[in-house]
Amino acid sequence: MNRLLNIVCALLLGMAAVPAVAGDRAAGQASKPLKVLCIGNSFSIDAVENNLVELAAERGVDMIVGNLYIGGCSLERHALNMRGDSAVYSYRLMLRNEAGEFTRTVTDSVSILQALLSDSWDVVTMQQASHYSGQWFTYEPFLTELIDSVRLHIAPATKLYWYMTWAYQQNATHSAFRPNYNGDQAYMYSEIVGCNRQVLRSHAFDGFIPGGIAIQQARRTRLGDTLCRDGFHLSYTYGRYLMACLWLEVLTGKSAKGCKYMPQGMTDEQRRITQQVAHRAAKLGAKGLEK
Repeated sequence: MNRLLNIVCALLLGMAAVPAVAGDRAAGQASKPLKVLCIGNSFSIDAVENNLVELAAERGVDMIVGNLYIGGCSLERHALNMRGDSAVYSYRLMLRNEAGEFTRTVTDSVSILQALLSDSWDVVTMQQASHYSGQWFTYEPFLTELIDSVRLHIAPATKLYWYMTWAYQQNATHSAFRPNYNGDQAYMYSEIVGCNRQVLRSHAFDGFIPGGIAIQQARRTRLGDTLCRDGFHLSYTYGRYLMACLWLEVLTGKSAKGCKYMPQGMTDEQRRITQQVAHRAAKLGAKGLEK
């Protein structure tokens, strides 16, 4: 209970500190931040823990992002953790403080239910573990159970989004790459596309974040097959930046094209390419899963 109270306090402090969006400032009204909770793993870290809050701020959107993290966590494990109310997640909260600076706080031993009840979330996202992302038999019945359980504890207006992850780099040494996908990026991507198509056919998600499509498209640019730092996690610079640009547009409808913010170590060309790729993927959306 004390842990849950700490999470709630952190959220309330963040809400009080985050400035108003441009339209509400002009109207003299207080802003309500966009609040997003990820039921994720390291691939949600790649997407939301760097760059997203900063890019949103540049676009006049105040954002609070919570990420429930267990490395390599699958839908099966998420569903079982939800069923048992297991307090086994690292809960990471990203927001801007009263000085407009990005902050991240980490609370250990948190359950999905605790995070869900800690605030009224606008969006909750779900995803499969990367090593199972192209294997449909690993999705059900766990995805259905997780969706049904989460819906019991969120407001009717809260939207559920599905996050598509990406195929590994061709030179990846991940232990599941060869046994699950023959060590073939193209084959892994094709299987991920098929599984994501089935997810969207089987479940009425409110939104779709085409991370795998964006990464595959970026690999066809001058960036090449260099988006990952270790073969499967995104690079700290333009890999993560691309994913944040994509999430920004899918969640807010505001493109990152033309944004000046970028992390240290990126070039202007990398910024331009990743912004363009993210915009194209966001516009394509689930149509990118069609053959």
